[in-house]
Amino acid sequence: MLLEVKNLKTEFKLKRGTVRAVDDISFSVDEGEILAIVGESGSGKSVTSLSVMGLLQKPGRIAGGEIMFEGQNLAQMSQKELRAIRGNKISMIFQEPMTSLNPVWRIKDQIMESLMIHKKLDKKQALARAIELLDMVGIPSAADRANDYPHQMSGGMRQRVMIAMALSCEPQLLIADEPTTALDVTIQAQILDLLYHMREKFNMAVLLITHDLGVVSEAADRVIVMYCGKIVEEADVKTLFKNPLHPYTVGLLNSIPQIDDDSDDRLYMIKGMVPNPLNMPPGCSFSDRCDRSMERCTKEMPRLQEIDGHKVRCFLYEDTKEGELNAQ
Repeated sequence: MLLEVKNLKTEFKLKRGTVRAVDDISFSVDEGEILAIVGESGSGKSVTSLSVMGLLQKPGRIAGGEIMFEGQNLAQMSQKELRAIRGNKISMIFQEPMTSLNPVWRIKDQIMESLMIHKKLDKKQALARAIELLDMVGIPSAADRANDYPHQMSGGMRQRVMIAMALSCEPQLLIADEPTTALDVTIQAQILDLLYHMREKFNMAVLLITHDLGVVSEAADRVIVMYCGKIVEEADVKTLFKNPLHPYTVGLLNSIPQIDDDSDDRLYMIKGMVPNPLNMPPGCSFSDRCDRSMERCTKEMPRLQEIDGHKVRCFLYEDTKEGELNAQ
C-alpha cells in the first residue's frame, strides 16, 4: 500500500463558524493504481488532495487523522520535510495550468528547477531532461517550445507541460486535480491517454480528482464518491457503474446524457441544493435531496459499511448481508 489516509478531518475556521470540508474519511491507494475521487463542487475532493500535499492555506488546517506515505505521517511533517517529498515522490497537476505556471519564466526553466533541486542535475543535464520530458508528453518541436513562455501555448499544451513537470522526478504518486477541465473533448482524451501511458511506464499511482464521470469510466480502477465532506460510496469502477448503491451516485449517473436515448424526457436532475456547510442538517446530509429518504435519515448519520467489497453510507443497506446487494 503506497498511501493510506486514516480518519482525515480538514476544517476551515471562519468568523461565522467552522466548515468541516473533509469529515473523517479513510482510503488507500496501491502502487500503480488509479483511484478517482468524484463529487460535485464543495464535496471536499480538492481539499482532500491539498491535505495530502500539505498545501492547505489558512484558515484551513488538518484537525485530525493520519496521511501515511511509505510509513511516514505527512500530516505531522514540517513544511521543510514536505518540500523534500513534494515534486519528488509525490507530484500534483493543478486544475488550471495558467495559474500554476510562472508567467515570466520560460517553460524549460520551470521544469529544470525541480530536476536541479530534487535530482541534483546540473543545468546542462536538467535542460536535456526537460526537453526529453516535453517530447515524451507529446509536445512537438520540444527543443524549440522549451523556450516559450506559458502564454505562448494553448490550454492543452500547458496541461502537457504541467504533466511533464509533475513527472520530472518520476514520482510514486501523482495527484491530478481536474486535469481535463476547460479542455475540449479531443484534448481531454489525449491527456487521459497520456496519464494512463505514464502510469504504465513508471508504475505510478494516480489520485484523480474530478466531477466528470465520463473521465472516471475511461481512466480509473477504483472510485470514491464524496458528498459534503464524507465518503458515501466506494467500489471498483465496473461495479460502481453497473450497480451503484447510494442514491446520490444513482442520481449522478442518471444525469449523464445517453447517446442511445431517443425519448423526449428531460435529463434527470437531482432535486434541491447542497446544504450550507456552516449549517449542516442533522442526520444524512443528502436526506433532503433523496427520493428514498426515511424519517431516520433526517436524524442519524449512517455509517460507511462494506458489503462484498462495495462500501456505501446509506440506511437502505444497513441490514444487507454479503452477497445480497442485488436483492435491494
